[in-house]
Amino acid sequence: MSPSSPLPELWDASGRPNPVPQRLTGQLGANRQEGPNALGVVDDLAAVRLFLLEYAHSPATLRTYTKEIERLMLWAHVAQNKALSDLNRADFAAYSAFLADPQPAALWCGPRRGRGCTRKSPTWRPFVGPLSPSAQRSALIIINIMMGWLTRAGYLRQNPLGLMRRQSQQALATVDAALQVRERVFDAAQWRAILDTVRHPTHEDFTDAPEAARARFLVALMYFLALRVGELVSHTMGHFRQHQGRWVFYVIGKGRKAAEVPANDSLMDEVRLYRGSLGLQPLPLVHETTPLIANSTQTQALGPRRINQIIKTIVQRAAVRIEAKLPHRAEHMRRASAHWFRHTSLTRQAEAGLHFTHIKANARHARLDTTMIYIHTEDKERHRAMQAHTWDQASAEDPWGKG
Repeated sequence: MSPSSPLPELWDASGRPNPVPQRLTGQLGANRQEGPNALGVVDDLAAVRLFLLEYAHSPATLRTYTKEIERLMLWAHVAQNKALSDLNRADFAAYSAFLADPQPAALWCGPRRGRGCTRKSPTWRPFVGPLSPSAQRSALIIINIMMGWLTRAGYLRQNPLGLMRRQSQQALATVDAALQVRERVFDAAQWRAILDTVRHPTHEDFTDAPEAARARFLVALMYFLALRVGELVSHTMGHFRQHQGRWVFYVIGKGRKAAEVPANDSLMDEVRLYRGSLGLQPLPLVHETTPLIANSTQTQALGPRRINQIIKTIVQRAAVRIEAKLPHRAEHMRRASAHWFRHTSLTRQAEAGLHFTHIKANARHARLDTTMIYIHTEDKERHRAMQAHTWDQASAEDPWGKG
C-alpha cells in the first residue's frame, strides 16, 4: 500500500509494476492461456504495461487508457480480491454497475486532480464521483480494447466483454455520440459572434495586436482543417506543402497516421495574414520549423493548456456579444471546448455539400459511421416538414366543419 493513499499503486514512477500479493499477479488466473504468449510475460501488470506502451506516441490517449485500466485493476484487486486474468463476465457486469456509483465513496471518490491532489496525495482517489452514461461506455470500450488485445496476444484465453451485446451497445453509443456532437456545434449566431471576436477585436477582447492575430489564426486552423489541440501543438508551418499548385496540410494524427487535408484559398489567405503579422514571408517554406501556434518569440509551440485558455477566452468574449439578445445561446457556448471547433468544421463541411467520403478523409476517421454522425441533412428536412404539424392542422381539414 502507498503510505499516502488507502489504495495500492500498481506501477512505480518509471512505469514498472509494483509487487502485489501472489494471488493478484494473474500468473494462475482462471482466464490465462496455457503455454507461452506473444508478449513473453507471465503476470497481469507486465502484460497491461505492454498494452499501454502501444499508445506511448499519443500522450493524451495514453493518459486516458492508463486511468481507466488503473481503475479497473484497483477495483479487481481491492473490491473483488481477484487478478485481472481472473475476472469473468459477471465481474465485468458488476464493474459496469460500480462505475455508475463507486461505493464506498470515501474509498473510491476524491477531489479532482490538479487542485493540490496528485497520485501521491492522501486525498487522491481514482474517481471524482459517479460516471455519466457516456463516460461509462467510454470506460468499457477502452477496457474491451485492452482485453481483446491481450486475448489476441495469447495472454488470455478469451475476452469476457465479448459476451456483451456489443451490437446494441455500439448502436446506442453511435446515437449518443451523434446527439453529443449536435449539442457541441456552434450555430450561426454563435459562429458569427466568434468571427466578430477574432476579426474585429476590441481592447477588451485581447491585450495587443499580436495576441489578436494569433487568436484569429488559431480559429482559422481549427475551422478549415478540423485539427485537434494535440495536432496544433505538434505541427509546424512546414506542414503546409504545395503539390502541383495546390496547398495541403500534412497531418500526423492519431495512431501516427499521416494524411493530407486540402488547404483552400480562404485558409491560405489567413496564413498570409498571420505570417505578415509576424514579419515572415507570406507563404511557408519547405521544412520550416516555425510552430503553428507559438509563444511571443516564435521559438516554442504553445502547450495544450495555453491553447485551451486562448480558446476559452475567444468563446467567452463571443458569448458576451450575443448575451443581450440570445442569453440561452450565450450560456450554451460558454460550455464549449476546443473540440467544438472540430465538430463545427466537419458539420459545416457536410452542409457545404462535401461528399461524406471527402469529409471522412479530412477528419482522418478510421470508420465511416463516425463521419456519418456529422451528416444532418435528413434531420433538417424532417424538422422543416414538422412545421406543418400545427395546432390547427386537424380543424382546418375537418370535413364535418362544413356541414
